[in-house]
Amino acid sequence: MSDKRIFILTHPNARRMAHAQCDLAPDGSRVVFDYEPPKTRPQEEKYHAMIADIARDCQFLGKKWDKEEWKRLLIDAFVRAMREQAKTENRPDPFGDHGKVIPSLDGQGIVQLGIQSRKFGKEQAAQFIEYLYAWGNENGVIWINEVEW
Repeated sequence: MSDKRIFILTHPNARRMAHAQCDLAPDGSRVVFDYEPPKTRPQEEKYHAMIADIARDCQFLGKKWDKEEWKRLLIDAFVRAMREQAKTENRPDPFGDHGKVIPSLDGQGIVQLGIQSRKFGKEQAAQFIEYLYAWGNENGVIWINEVEW
């Protein structure tokens, strides 16, 4: 069993309980304040439905790709676009040092150490959804799953 305690500060009682844990914690304990709320399940469902529409309607390199392959391609394109926008606006890289392409261990290929959507915060998930809308609209995607959102 873990000694980890997570408090989501949504009401005064949660703050009091978190404060009490700080008072009880032994020296050497680590406290992390994560100011970006995690993405929501509806956001996750929405972008997965959008990716399904893209996989149905689009081709890349002259062939169809499945939803998981499209997800990796689209996240990579999204990250590149967000990094370029941050650079243009003279802001820090929104993804830090994550998302690199490096040589494989045997030197015979490359490995993408990618950014994963499961680590998106609420704001990044919202930006990804907007990116998917724009990309899909530019590439002729018909949003059939939209009524489900």
